[in-house]
Amino acid sequence: MAAAKKLMSVRRDWRERDVRVVLVALVIAVATVATIALFANQLQRTLVSSASSFLAADRQLEAENGRPVPAEWIDEARERGLETGQLIEFSTMVFGEGGFQLVSVKAVSDEYPLRGEIEIQPGSDAPRQTVGAGPGRGEIWVNPRLLRLLELEIGETLEVGNLELEITSLLIREPDGGFRLSSLAPRVMIHVDDVPGTGVIQEGSRAEYVYLFAGPDNLLDEYYQWLEPRLEPSHEWESVRDGETFSRSLERAERFLLLGGSLAVLLAAVAVAVASRQYALSQRDTVALLKTLGLSSRGIGGLYLRRLALWGIAGVIGGLLVALPLFWILVRLLSDVLEQPVDFHLAPSALLPALLTALVSLFAFAYPPIRRLRNVAAMRVLRAQPGESGRDAIPDIAIAILAVFGLVWLYAGEVALVFALLGGLALLLAVLALVGGLMVAVLRRVRGGGNAWRLALVGLYRHRQASMAQMAVFAMTLMLAATLILVRTSLLDDWQAQLPDNAPNHFLINIAPDAVDDVEAFWAERDAPLDTVYPMVRGRLTELNDQPVLEAVSKDERI
Repeated sequence: MAAAKKLMSVRRDWRERDVRVVLVALVIAVATVATIALFANQLQRTLVSSASSFLAADRQLEAENGRPVPAEWIDEARERGLETGQLIEFSTMVFGEGGFQLVSVKAVSDEYPLRGEIEIQPGSDAPRQTVGAGPGRGEIWVNPRLLRLLELEIGETLEVGNLELEITSLLIREPDGGFRLSSLAPRVMIHVDDVPGTGVIQEGSRAEYVYLFAGPDNLLDEYYQWLEPRLEPSHEWESVRDGETFSRSLERAERFLLLGGSLAVLLAAVAVAVASRQYALSQRDTVALLKTLGLSSRGIGGLYLRRLALWGIAGVIGGLLVALPLFWILVRLLSDVLEQPVDFHLAPSALLPALLTALVSLFAFAYPPIRRLRNVAAMRVLRAQPGESGRDAIPDIAIAILAVFGLVWLYAGEVALVFALLGGLALLLAVLALVGGLMVAVLRRVRGGGNAWRLALVGLYRHRQASMAQMAVFAMTLMLAATLILVRTSLLDDWQAQLPDNAPNHFLINIAPDAVDDVEAFWAERDAPLDTVYPMVRGRLTELNDQPVLEAVSKDERI
């Protein structure tokens, strides 16, 4: 019987207009934050997964001292469930029918690459193929330019040190190719087991040993914690997340999205505060009646706290039901933009900001006016009591300001940005309130019009405080929306303004000296003549301001 009464009370409560406003505001706030957080997490996972192919793995360990790392390091990684691979990079001279040529050699193990694919061409006229492994023992894949330089054909042999290897394919693209000074020399790829037979790498040779690791992030992080104390200065642990530009770009993109979504959250919080206050005022007579029936102030507080919890649960569930379809649509749009399938991944940790937003919205904006219902006197049943004074709302305003500060700080992550944003909003609201007050004062003097117009103008003036607040909020909404659009376009415009006129966006490198005239003629025929062709030479920085560079700058320092 008691449960049925509570259920009827809840149903009657949810028919209240103010309660529905609170629920809708919570749904909007939770859906906004959840959608942005889920999409930002999905975008980060997608970009990190795509960028991992640039390393051919999730992590790389480079040994720049010309010596391989201890075997127990690799054994430990395998015991922890990680995939491993190895490659050795060095430069050497190769010999073919056309003479000698300096090349950059990449010797890879059977596992290479752990991420990404290699693009090869089995013949000069054959279509290109993508494969998931490198050449086998006794084989060599070469850059197409090397065939022209040495006058070789696929199927012939190429001498690498003491070893003759058969050319089986053209090497078109490697997942971790990148751009290095060594890439100015033609690239060849061999199997790592063929390196000892070449006899090229001797004591003191300039060779770089690179070890590849792939697996879940938690296993990689645990392995690095074990490995870090054993690393020497010549060892370098690399990850796509370690790039400052990449990490900052993702972080700033997520913060910009959350700051944009904070507009909807702040407006929803205002709606929750206004609606909950109106609801609390409408419940004063009910509370007085309950007290005459013997319900204590503590019981009143528990009753409305449970109702508030039900609102929160309903708002969170409704917000997630709205956010998940929106998130799915954004993932499909991301697949279309990237022109490749994107796995739908729902990260529970990405929902924490949405849940925290709902919790703060309830207990910072809705709970304070409802909490004061405990103080309603039972005598209100027999005699009307005065309403709340302005002083009663001062603690609510202070709590709301702190809550807004905390939410924006959660989204922005920088205190200076929070103060700047909230300071600008406060100034904007003050100006808008002043303008609204002047408009109300002017409209009061307007004469004429029908009865409806006169009643509307009288109502504006009679409730001028509420009218000014509503006008200020609506004007702030429009202005902040316009500001977000202007900031987006101004960022692109400022970036483009930093580029000189007619700045090139494509570059040609590795042009052979005897091909310069042909390249210039090629582009001149297509009405895109080359301004200047610059020779490229390799140099070494030895001094910086008359100081040895090793003393002036340490490679371990971030400058």
